[in-house]
Amino acid sequence: MIAGDTSSIHASAVLVGARAVLITGPSGSGKSRLAFDLILAGKAGQIASAHLVGDDRVLLSAAGGELIVRPVPALAGLIEVRGLGIRSCDHVAQAAVGLLVALAAEDAARMPLPDALKTTVLGLTLPRVPVGPGEAALPLVLAALTTAAA
Repeated sequence: MIAGDTSSIHASAVLVGARAVLITGPSGSGKSRLAFDLILAGKAGQIASAHLVGDDRVLLSAAGGELIVRPVPALAGLIEVRGLGIRSCDHVAQAAVGLLVALAAEDAARMPLPDALKTTVLGLTLPRVPVGPGEAALPLVLAALTTAAA
């Protein structure tokens, strides 16, 4: 959960189809890696087209009942690729968030409780994917994007 009314947070975001995936977690947890993996999955046709919104820091606001994410202007179009450094790539100026991914989440579980699968950000409730420390994030996020709960 992201508390308070801070509009700038340490996170990454990728627009997948019509909604953004907001990726949170501590430094070094793989936010940039997951963002780049989602962009590659979009290019490979595994998911809808995917474009960077922002990496490292993003701006959040609530408008019209939606959580809106935008890149911090100084970082727009930049993403860290471990082993290559900072790279530039196509990006979008803003997107409505449809999913929050919490990396290194202490409440991640094989069969998570329903409350672990949602969160509230700036007064708006969003679906949440808790990814445990050391777990591979991409398969969980792809499953969340391409399947429905039974």
